[in-house]
Amino acid sequence: MELHFEELLGKITDFMKSEAKTETVVGEQFDLGEFRCVPVIKVGMGFGSGGGEETDVKTKGQGQGMGAGAGMGIQPIGFLVTRGDQISFLEAGKTHGLAAAFEKIPDLIEKIAQNKTKKE
Repeated sequence: MELHFEELLGKITDFMKSEAKTETVVGEQFDLGEFRCVPVIKVGMGFGSGGGEETDVKTKGQGQGMGAGAGMGIQPIGFLVTRGDQISFLEAGKTHGLAAAFEKIPDLIEKIAQNKTKKE
């Protein structure tokens, strides 16, 4: 049995790369009135592998073994919110997750509108 460690490693990392996207967790960017909201995520990855080979001189037998594993954690952390040339980061609440971000969007819109009114 021939081991193809590089091929296995490539397949695992390709899979992890394809899944570590905001679209996988939160969805794509969206427009809310004059505002464009872009989700932002935090990604953590871990990878481990091992292999071995043994030759038995007496029986002329040869054994091989290999194992690999990977883990990934994806967490939404907030939104980049733009309006015209203004940009803000709206952090998702740590205790309430993404729901808190959606609850804060109306307040953010109101604050940006008030700032615009003050400048005019």
